[in-house]
Amino acid sequence: MNEQRKDVLDMLAEGKITAAEAERLIAALERDQPAAPSSLEARPKGRAKYLRVVVDTLEDGEPTRVNVRVPLQLLRAGVKLAALIPPRALDKVNAELNESGLPFDLTQLKPEQLEEFVDQLDELTVEVDQADGTVRVFCE
Repeated sequence: MNEQRKDVLDMLAEGKITAAEAERLIAALERDQPAAPSSLEARPKGRAKYLRVVVDTLEDGEPTRVNVRVPLQLLRAGVKLAALIPPRALDKVNAELNESGLPFDLTQLKPEQLEEFVDQLDELTVEVDQADGTVRVFCE
């Protein structure tokens, strides 16, 4: 029995949801969903082309799914475009990022370092399981 199905049955046993709600949730879990690589499965060799973020959660008792697929080429292009930003503008952006709680210095982002960063992303898999949802971040 998978963990999500067990969680639904636990919520039913605790009286948090009705039997009809549990049946709908289990049916939603059993529906065919596109298979995504997990941390236990090896992704086919080759360079990753996409960064994926998949979120499965319950909102007001209804299952909700968010599936974002960002081309890593967009990241490469963004770093190259950042090199065209005037230094004064970069200083202002860095100051705003810092004030927002993101101490990130865009002047340190160099296109020649990007490929090493992307190679590290290639090995990234993050899975977060909670009672009301799952978040997965990985490259494919």
